[in-house]
Amino acid sequence: MRLILGSASPYRAQLLRRLGLHFEQVPSRIDETPRRGEDPTAYVVRLAIAKAKAAAPLDEPALIVGSDQAAVLDGEILGKARTFERAVAQLRRASGRRIDFLTGLALINNATGTLQSDIIPARAYFRRLSEASIKRYVEHERPFDCAGSIKVEGLGIVLLQRLEGDDPTALIGLPLIRLTAMLASEGIQLP
Repeated sequence: MRLILGSASPYRAQLLRRLGLHFEQVPSRIDETPRRGEDPTAYVVRLAIAKAKAAAPLDEPALIVGSDQAAVLDGEILGKARTFERAVAQLRRASGRRIDFLTGLALINNATGTLQSDIIPARAYFRRLSEASIKRYVEHERPFDCAGSIKVEGLGIVLLQRLEGDDPTALIGLPLIRLTAMLASEGIQLP
């Protein structure tokens, strides 16, 4: 059965390659705007499911993976910075504080109609950051496409005091521990 990653993210594709499975990457262009009053947990699950559905082929059976992440500070979804100025502002706000990263994960078997979904949380505790260190980080790492403007798999790790969570890959955007369990329930055995 085909395995499809419904995402344009190079970070998610890199993580999925770790499992040694052949897969196709199909960008799923959906509106990622949070709905009015939408809780961050509902938001990430909704987007993960929508991304998987958008990438599902109509002509043959497949397992389709969708995932989305939100960085949440004081109940507010930070989103992707997209610009240098917004990345600096996000990290300035995060300085000395905790950001909750919520990763929504969905696996759809379009042959059976089975949908599995989950939310995998992680917490990042930031050091107190100087304005100069924030700007150096943003100039070097350019984390404009990352939730909360941090790439923990890269130089972003130096911004942190500690991390909490059951799956370190959730912070990068694709929780492999939970995904392998979902795949196993569909008959995909790893390794």
